[in-house]
Amino acid sequence: MKLIVHGQQAFGKSVLEALLGRGEIICAVFCAPDIDGGRPDPLKVFAQDQGLPVYQPKSYKDPTVWDQIRSLEADLCVMAYVTLMVPEEALNAPRLGTIQYHPSLLPMHKGPSSINWPIINGENKTGLSIFWPDNGLDTGPILLQKDVVIDPDDTLGSLYFNHLFPMGVDAILEAVDLVRDGTALRLNQDPAKGSYEGWCQRADVEIDWVQSMDVVYNLIRGANPQPGAWTTLNGQPVTILDSKKAIGFANSDPGSVVEVDADGISIGCVEGAVRVEKFKPEGAGKMSAKEFLEHYRIEPGARFG
Repeated sequence: MKLIVHGQQAFGKSVLEALLGRGEIICAVFCAPDIDGGRPDPLKVFAQDQGLPVYQPKSYKDPTVWDQIRSLEADLCVMAYVTLMVPEEALNAPRLGTIQYHPSLLPMHKGPSSINWPIINGENKTGLSIFWPDNGLDTGPILLQKDVVIDPDDTLGSLYFNHLFPMGVDAILEAVDLVRDGTALRLNQDPAKGSYEGWCQRADVEIDWVQSMDVVYNLIRGANPQPGAWTTLNGQPVTILDSKKAIGFANSDPGSVVEVDADGISIGCVEGAVRVEKFKPEGAGKMSAKEFLEHYRIEPGARFG
């Protein structure tokens, strides 16, 4: 088959590498428009290095873009991390349509931050879906799915890079084979089931220390590294990154520092405490607890939030 790869960043690049590595015919690559002053998209750079034509439409609602896709005479489009809305006129331009990767078990966690929210919610399982996109938001028929266990100490970063990223590349290759063989499923999603969440943004991840240890800990790890759960110290914002559940502080005062050592600062919450090992103060880089303590005088009884 002749394939279009549509994606961006490291995941899109890895998908393109994997497809080329097993001899697939790639007729074009579509990726996000350049950002003024930003770093070049790794997918774009790699595609150009391979001598592939690269297209970067600012919108897929333009009929000339639909004609451009049709002119490529592709059999299938593979969407690997796409943030722009793509209407069905573009999705259906290849002979066999378009398949898309989504890092959740659809219909659960439709939306752009589908890795953050299961962790924040304290769930112990998520997964990935390869589906046939339509005009809805992650609502198209499902082709295949893979389960992923959320370990108790997984963060957004570990869940994605250790599991959903590599498994996603393999799942796309499997899906392409199923489409080529004519055995790809189209299982309709039940519109009455599942969930949708918007972007997990900074306003969503301010730490409320008057919550249980589990709730606070899940928020921190579900936002690590992006957008970064945060609190305040002396009125100044501080992002909380690497952390653990602290042991032995069942009756601690929420927001108060209950223990300090060279490797961590334990902060109280309801029915427990969270031991923070990496911080990012406003306007500064990431710091270990030791580095943080060199800049800020923190003793038991100091208060966050």
